[in-house]
Amino acid sequence: MIDEEVITRRDKVGGRRWTIAWLLGLGVLVNYFDRVNLSVSHAALNATFGISDVVFGYLSSAYNLTYAICQLPVGLLLDRFGVRRVGRISTLLWSLASFAAAAASSIAGFFGARFLLGVGEAPTFPANAKAIGLWFPAKERSFATSIFDAAAKFASAIGVPVIGVLLVKVGWRWSFAATGFVSLLYFGIFSKVYRDPDDDARLTEAERTYITEDSAGQLNHELGERASLGHLIRQKKVLGLAIGFGAYNYSFYLLLTWLPSYLASALHLDLLHSFLYTGVPWLFATACDLGAGLGADALIQRGWDASRVRKTILVAGTAFGLGILGATHAHTPAQALFWISLCIGGLSAAAPIGWSIPSMISPRGSVGTVGGIINFSGQISGIAAPILTGYVVHATGSYKWVFGIAAIYLAIGIASYVLLLGKIEPVPAEAGV
Repeated sequence: MIDEEVITRRDKVGGRRWTIAWLLGLGVLVNYFDRVNLSVSHAALNATFGISDVVFGYLSSAYNLTYAICQLPVGLLLDRFGVRRVGRISTLLWSLASFAAAAASSIAGFFGARFLLGVGEAPTFPANAKAIGLWFPAKERSFATSIFDAAAKFASAIGVPVIGVLLVKVGWRWSFAATGFVSLLYFGIFSKVYRDPDDDARLTEAERTYITEDSAGQLNHELGERASLGHLIRQKKVLGLAIGFGAYNYSFYLLLTWLPSYLASALHLDLLHSFLYTGVPWLFATACDLGAGLGADALIQRGWDASRVRKTILVAGTAFGLGILGATHAHTPAQALFWISLCIGGLSAAAPIGWSIPSMISPRGSVGTVGGIINFSGQISGIAAPILTGYVVHATGSYKWVFGIAAIYLAIGIASYVLLLGKIEPVPAEAGV
């Protein structure tokens, strides 16, 4: 049973933290419009620049390359300068990158725009993980995290059809310009609204107390000093989470960049219908993402073991991701959408749980760094998935091995969660700190 006094007090403290959570979710929604824009534009870019499937694979990974390179320094910058300062610079950069893509006169220029987009969006998820750690008590972090993580899926659900229609009506250059304008608008909103709790004049003392009330129960870990990068990457828990996220992100970026092309070529759908059908799995993924975060917090607040709840969802959700194997035998759009929805739905249930963990296993001063490590691993997979897919499709003319490789990686990720991550608790303190 939930303590009625806790519910009453929670209802009275105010909801500034939830404003911040939805703000972060809006940011992810906007920057994933920038990401899915490329997958929608595959055929149009081929017509403009004459690119092959292999070149498209490299182009899809260009963003992830600079994104991955920036992860470790971004984590350190976040811990040094804070979410607001780094976030303002990053949102401005990703806006400029969309305009640069719209104006590109050659494939080299388009590559440059995607490289800039990766730099601009690199802080997003580590910054959000850090912000949620600052703004929410541990018992609410799963759902708060799922708000911004689900936005990544919802962006594909609505972005692919909307941008697809826009592309068909006015061309790919205007579709990129449109995401640039939306990104610039978010830059203004973020600059006006976001503050850390210590600097937010709209945060009441009652809500501030509610946010920090369980800090004493976290072994003073949330109040500790920064740990070094070398110390953190040697921790089994950090490595286990990083490998698992790498497996998740491989499948995620495979579907993010190639799903419309798969539906169009392998299942012989016309371009517009492939855009519309692509939204179905991502809508299911959005619901699973939010449901998992809300369900985890509800169980934990009812007294269930927090580590066991999160670990179960993390492992079970990733296991459902193996449903991607079913797509290797799909012969109709309905069959393909069923298996892909099962896959991305399970992975989406696991994702917000995974993103809530850095703030629970790392020292408070190092949450950004741990988030950077996790995201670096994910983005290495984000680089590999589109490129490898391009080569496999070019060589075999089939997606069977494309999905098979993803399933093998997911099995490795499940093993890393079980054997390396273990119980979700703070990592050992660094000697001498």
